[in-house]
Amino acid sequence: MQATIHPTAVVEPGARLGADVHVGPFCYIGDGVTVGDGCRFGPHCSVMGPTTIGSGNRFVGHCAVGGEPQDKKFAGEQVELIIGDRNTFREFVTLNRGTGSGGGVTRIGSDNWLLAYTHVAHDCVVGDHCVFSNNATLAGHVTVGDHVILSGFAGVHQFCRIGAHAFIGMGAFVNGDVPPFVMVAQDGYGRPRGINSEGLKRRGFDSARIGAIKRAYRALYVAGSSLDEARAKLTEMAGESADVRALLDFIDSAERPLLR
Repeated sequence: MQATIHPTAVVEPGARLGADVHVGPFCYIGDGVTVGDGCRFGPHCSVMGPTTIGSGNRFVGHCAVGGEPQDKKFAGEQVELIIGDRNTFREFVTLNRGTGSGGGVTRIGSDNWLLAYTHVAHDCVVGDHCVFSNNATLAGHVTVGDHVILSGFAGVHQFCRIGAHAFIGMGAFVNGDVPPFVMVAQDGYGRPRGINSEGLKRRGFDSARIGAIKRAYRALYVAGSSLDEARAKLTEMAGESADVRALLDFIDSAERPLLR
C-alpha cells in the first residue's frame, strides 16, 4: 500500500516513505528523511533530515523531529537522528539530531512511549521499552537503558547515564549516574530512594532476583560505606547474581559521579 499524504502536507522530493505511511494535515517531511512502513504522522508534525525512522512509529501531533541540536558549537555538520520501531510520540515531543563533536547521532530504540512535551537532546541514546511522562527532559549526551521510567517533569543533566529498569520520580533532577534498578525521588536534586521493585515484578523478576538487588542497594546506599568499600562488597555478591554484576559493571564504567 502506498503512502497517504494529506493535501496540506509537504513532503520534499528527497524524502523516502515506506508502505502504508500516513502523513496528516500541515506536516512537513524534509530532504534526507527515511520513514519505515506503517508510520503515522498526526497534524502539524515536522521531520528534518538526516533522520531515519523505523516501522510502526506513531507521531500524534505537533512533534518536532530531527531538528538541529540546541548547541552553540554546532556548525552545520552532517549529523543525524535514528529511531527504531513501534514507538509512540505524543503531542509536542522534540527530538534533536546529534552534534559533530558528540558522535553525530541521537538514537532512540524501539517500543518506547514519549508523552507530551518530552524532549530528547543531541547525542542522547535511549534504549527500548522506556516511558517518558509529560515534560520529562534529557539534556545532551544522556544514555538511558532499557525499561526506564521518567516521571513527569523529571530532568537529566548532560552526560549522565540512567541504568536499565531505573525509575525517576516526578520532578526529580538527576545530576549523576543512576545505577540499574534504582528508584530516584525528588529532594532538590534527585536522590536514591530504594529499588524499582514494583517495576521489576511487572517484568517477571522473581523474589530471588529482587532480593539480590535489594541487598546490593543496601550495600551501596544504606550501609554507610565508602564507594570503594561498597564496590568490594558488590564484587563479592556479583558471583551469585547476574543482576548485581550488571549493576557493578555500570558503576565501574562511570565517567560522572554516581548519584548517592
